Amino acid sequence: MVAKLPLRDVHLPAAPSWWPLPPGWWMVIGAVLVVTVVVAGLLWLRRRRRRRWLALFDGQVAAALEGPVRLAAISDLLRRAARRADARAAQLQGEAWLRFLDGRQGREFSDGEGRLLLEGAYRPQVDVQGVEQVRALARARFLELMEGKR
Repeated sequence: MVAKLPLRDVHLPAAPSWWPLPPGWWMVIGAVLVVTVVVAGLLWLRRRRRRRWLALFDGQVAAALEGPVRLAAISDLLRRAARRADARAAQLQGEAWLRFLDGRQGREFSDGEGRLLLEGAYRPQVDVQGVEQVRALARARFLELMEGKR
């Protein structure tokens, strides 16, 4: 006589657990962490470099006490930064220099307050408010030029 075996339903394996993570997920998490650390480090270095450039600009301008001397210091700093962006730019004179300083943004130097850079350093007296407006424009443009933006 043949013995009857009791039949049972098909048993499915238990669903896989989400923990511990498979090795592939650990590699993805590690790659994301590495990219995050590298990007954060680059941003920190960029911010630090910008702060040093702005401290250089502010220190040089603050060392020049009078209006015409301050304008000459601003102009010198802009020319130094222009050499960094374009070696030929530091040789520009007059209107061509102001157009270069305008960049792509607008015409603040050639048509606005920045025109004071042309003859302000040669005047015996310069309006303090005008010098401060030029300083603010020049500070922003100095940073752009140091970053390599034309």
